[in-house]
Amino acid sequence: MEKAINRRDFLKKSMTIPFISAAGLSLKNDKSYSQKKITRIGGPHIKITCNAYSYNDYFRQGKMTLDDLFELCAKMSFDGVDPTAYYFPGYPDVPDDEYIYHIKRKAFLLGLDISGTGIINDFTNPDKNKREADAEHVRKWMECASRLGSPVLRIFGGRGIPDGYSEEEVTGWVVEGIKRCAEYGKRYGVMAAIQNHNDFFKTAEQCLKVLRMVNSDWIGLMVDIGSFVNTDDPYGEIAKAAPYAVSWQIKQYMTLRGKKEKIDLNKIVTIMRNADYRGYISVEHIGEGDPKIIMPLFLDEVRRAIG
Repeated sequence: MEKAINRRDFLKKSMTIPFISAAGLSLKNDKSYSQKKITRIGGPHIKITCNAYSYNDYFRQGKMTLDDLFELCAKMSFDGVDPTAYYFPGYPDVPDDEYIYHIKRKAFLLGLDISGTGIINDFTNPDKNKREADAEHVRKWMECASRLGSPVLRIFGGRGIPDGYSEEEVTGWVVEGIKRCAEYGKRYGVMAAIQNHNDFFKTAEQCLKVLRMVNSDWIGLMVDIGSFVNTDDPYGEIAKAAPYAVSWQIKQYMTLRGKKEKIDLNKIVTIMRNADYRGYISVEHIGEGDPKIIMPLFLDEVRRAIG
């Protein structure tokens, strides 16, 4: 059986994306930048979407297509679907309009929103040409997301700090890359969402530091509740990030003091409501077990927590 896609392995192999110079960017004065918390009106309102990565094994084995996923999500009465880009035929290339509009029509007729999509990128690569290539990759998929009707594109900072480079220098590269993403988002009407993934972005403060330096209305956070692992207080990290969230990744487990622990969904929903979050949360199953069995059960847990 072919192994499932691992996002970090994907980052090693993924085509890589365009750029500017890191000169002049300093972390010492990052507090002079002022990314604002997102202003919400009307109080919290949470909708549930399905992250396609939950069915990664099925996609990789050729046992599922995006059409199949959309029909499955309709049967489970999800509000939306997050059709991750690497399950589109031909990824990393962007599909043609015929396929994009087929998927868009499919979602509409099933009563599903396309809540977002996501790609692989690495802005921590020391090779400037590869960072440039990744920026262009983001641009193409921003344009695709716009045509698809996806309001947000999920992006990463990158794999981490390469040997021989300082955190300040690599952060400069990441800020430049994400500034480009924000510019593309503004051009195509698609929000860019930085996902903390325990790679370059390990803590809420790292995410917020880059947000402050980018300082754009077209950038926010996808808060991945299972990926704050280098802390004794993951719920505290999640709460710090929550006011800047434009989307959420909801998983069953987190790492607490080095041990895998089931997430307290009631705590997570309380954090969201305290931040007046309005929008989608993306339910994602990762790990062992058949998602066709596990996802309906997990979805019921999430619904009960939301109430």
